[in-house]
Amino acid sequence: MRYTVIFSLIIAACFGLSGAAMAAFSVSYSYEQNAKLLSENAHNVADNASSMLTSGYISMFGDDNYSIAAFCSSLGMISESIDADVFICDTSGYVIMCQDYFVNGMLVDYVCAEHDNLIMTQEIMQGVSNDAYSTVDDLGGLYDGLHYIAGEPVKVHGQTVAAVFAVAPVTNAVVSFMMPIIQLFFISALIALIFAVVAVSRMVKAFTKPLSKLADVTKSYAEGDFTPRVDVDRDDEIGQLAQAFNSMAGSLAQLEGSRRSFVANVSHELKTPMTTIGGFIDGILDGTIPESQRACYLKIVSDEVKRLSRIVVSMLNLSKIEAGQLDLSFDSVNLSELILTTFLNFEKKISDGKIEVRGMEFLGSYMVRADRDMIGQVVYNLVDNAVKFTPENGHIRVEIAENEGMIETKISNSGAGIAQDELDKIFERFYKVDKSRSYDAKSTGLGLHIVRSILELHGGKISATSELGRYTEFIFTLPPAQNK
Repeated sequence: MRYTVIFSLIIAACFGLSGAAMAAFSVSYSYEQNAKLLSENAHNVADNASSMLTSGYISMFGDDNYSIAAFCSSLGMISESIDADVFICDTSGYVIMCQDYFVNGMLVDYVCAEHDNLIMTQEIMQGVSNDAYSTVDDLGGLYDGLHYIAGEPVKVHGQTVAAVFAVAPVTNAVVSFMMPIIQLFFISALIALIFAVVAVSRMVKAFTKPLSKLADVTKSYAEGDFTPRVDVDRDDEIGQLAQAFNSMAGSLAQLEGSRRSFVANVSHELKTPMTTIGGFIDGILDGTIPESQRACYLKIVSDEVKRLSRIVVSMLNLSKIEAGQLDLSFDSVNLSELILTTFLNFEKKISDGKIEVRGMEFLGSYMVRADRDMIGQVVYNLVDNAVKFTPENGHIRVEIAENEGMIETKISNSGAGIAQDELDKIFERFYKVDKSRSYDAKSTGLGLHIVRSILELHGGKISATSELGRYTEFIFTLPPAQNK
């Protein structure tokens, strides 16, 4: 309702401005037309009087009453037809002929109550004697209000002997001209305004309805329910907003699901080793575990502590990366040597799984510009995944080459592979390819997300290809070290 009222007021204001502009134009036009009408009639009367005076048909001294009566009668007819007062003055400005000299078919004494006190000023008479004259004036108060005044000289043998004046009230002329226009404009504007208000009301309702729906859905999201969606039945900006909102809702729902899964996984990951550590330490302290077996159980405790440490480090790194607080120390790093060292750390797992590592003998030496610890974590996570998901008697292949000015590294492993619809999701935080796999039970879904974030901070990128039942390959790039 507020928007409808505002828009309606704006439209009404526009109509008002248009009406004011039209009124000003109409008044100007009315003045021009009335002045033109009065001037034309005054000119015709002046020409007629000049002809009659020149021919001697009438005399300025009134010695021919019949011709004077006829002329005054014609002044009356002209005055009535144009709704104006038409009269003739001598060169001194006194009225000598008017319609009131001829009353009821008779010529009265040259006395007129309306014109007896009417004397045209010398300024007006001088203007008329030279040429046609027109103005809007009240003649010093002789007229009640402003009047159109048009004057034409009456010339005999080239000499001005009198002047014809046509006078009409401005108010009457403007009102008679403007009233039909005002009525027509008011009716048209009222109809248009009603139509505009209805149209604006419908338009505003159409605009605000999806926004109201968005507000309702937002309240549901604020309460933690991400299932509601906004109906999209339009392609304009509102429709695009609704589509973006639904897309955001989907992302929020997925993120919320991942967050809950992450919390559950991390809780489990923290609880399991802590339970193991607490149980074994209690067993050692209370003597339940014999002294001969303490070294074996302390080794298990040590592994669980390292596992806890890795989880905490991953979470801290992720927090620093997202906050932009991860400080990197760039240097020249031998990537081939780093990969070889990382594989040596997995030597026992590789040997136990009878995994064949291929391509190590062809690595060569490739120097990259990187933070050694961070890139070490990238390589460790990728090798750890390769070893973890390679079946017994499988193989892992490593390749390094220069490609388009970047150092490109490929780490692939045989195995079950990853479905194509999941390849774009594996780098999202908290995402786990298959939560039901026992060999992925200890994953928190942070490793690949951290890998991608670290590589992007280095100016590199990572991608993955896979074929179900055959292989999975990760490809990442890093900028080469600058030659010194």
